[in-house]
Amino acid sequence: MHANRGAVRLVGWQLARTAVVLLLVGFGATFLLDLAPGDPAFALLGEQASAEQVATVHRALRLDDPFLTRYATWIGGVLRGDFGTSYLTGEPVMTEVAARLAVTGELVVLALASALVVAVPIGVFTAYRAHGRADRVWSLASSALIATPPFVVALVGVYLLTLKIGALPATGWVAPVDGLGANLRHAVLPVATLVLSLVPTYTRMLRADMTATLREDYILAARSRGLPVRRILFRHALRPSSFSLITLTGISVGQLIGGAVVVEVLFALPGLGQLMVTSVTAKDVPVVQGIVMFLAVVYCVAGAVTDLLYGFLDPRVRVRVRPA
Repeated sequence: MHANRGAVRLVGWQLARTAVVLLLVGFGATFLLDLAPGDPAFALLGEQASAEQVATVHRALRLDDPFLTRYATWIGGVLRGDFGTSYLTGEPVMTEVAARLAVTGELVVLALASALVVAVPIGVFTAYRAHGRADRVWSLASSALIATPPFVVALVGVYLLTLKIGALPATGWVAPVDGLGANLRHAVLPVATLVLSLVPTYTRMLRADMTATLREDYILAARSRGLPVRRILFRHALRPSSFSLITLTGISVGQLIGGAVVVEVLFALPGLGQLMVTSVTAKDVPVVQGIVMFLAVVYCVAGAVTDLLYGFLDPRVRVRVRPA
């Protein structure tokens, strides 16, 4: 009974903390957008709109209400599951977000999976061959990649693979249901741009942790027993060396969605990033609020999943609730 109460209390605390984070994030996004120059009425009516027309739009959208009143009204709607309606399209905000989520979600999932598939072997090998030639070469290459902005990587990829070779399309998007092959061809350049921004950091983090792990006594004991190197590296050393990488991966989910804004604009992809840029420019406040709230939820979920993975990798860090 006491254990159940403790577990409920822990879950309740996590939910309360998440609710506070979402409230603060929503407040900050709304406040900053309210300070930005421009008037949504002109985005709807055009720059030649008369004062009477602007006033009519202000009354219809309640734009003249005090900021706190508008924010409280929006929060009340969110609690009822209503995130508002887009000023530009008249569609519900969640409908707009859901329509764009598939593109951004595919980019993020493919980029995250690809980055881990590439980074883990490189990180393990460079840790095993620390200070060797391959380690020094990769250290130089990763430094160059970290110092290169993603939009430069994207432009170089377009120049080489689209303009010079003609192997991949530079813009546009094809949904998986309309052809998986065409979908992946359109996704290669955007995903590669995101992956190349993640792999250097992932490999450096894993290499640093794994280099320390390989000096542990139990690793030396495993080597003295004549166990194969591959088994020592991937079965005995990789798992306890993955905590920092898991933390970084959880943080990278938000980084990827943020990076997708640049990538989607560069490659003209109909994702959340493109929608965010359009909505901010037009001061479509409800859509911006909905996207920001969605991203905040993603951050919170990523943090919770990271905590669960800690417990999976090492039972010593699991939260155990014992009777008093």
